[in-house]
Amino acid sequence: MKINQPDKKKEVTRKCIGCNTIRPKKELIRIVRTPEGEIKLDPTGRANGRGAYICRQEKCLKAAIDRKGLERSFKIPAGQNTVDHLIKEFEELGIE
Repeated sequence: MKINQPDKKKEVTRKCIGCNTIRPKKELIRIVRTPEGEIKLDPTGRANGRGAYICRQEKCLKAAIDRKGLERSFKIPAGQNTVDHLIKEFEELGIE
């Protein structure tokens, strides 16, 4: 017989594409490839498209770019314009 116990919700985790550490989803920022093929930050976490997660540190973004984590996650080449745009969006969010 099972005793009624409150369900403990498991914390949702995701892996950073920059440093490959597993963290709670709330600590990461989502990067999304939109249906139009544009790669951009998704601070709300609700935009349509294929998503990947990254830590809130600029060093992780640079690591994802250097190690081709963006290209691997989104299965398309990340051009220099895309990279520059992501760095600019990171800076606008005030991320270290």
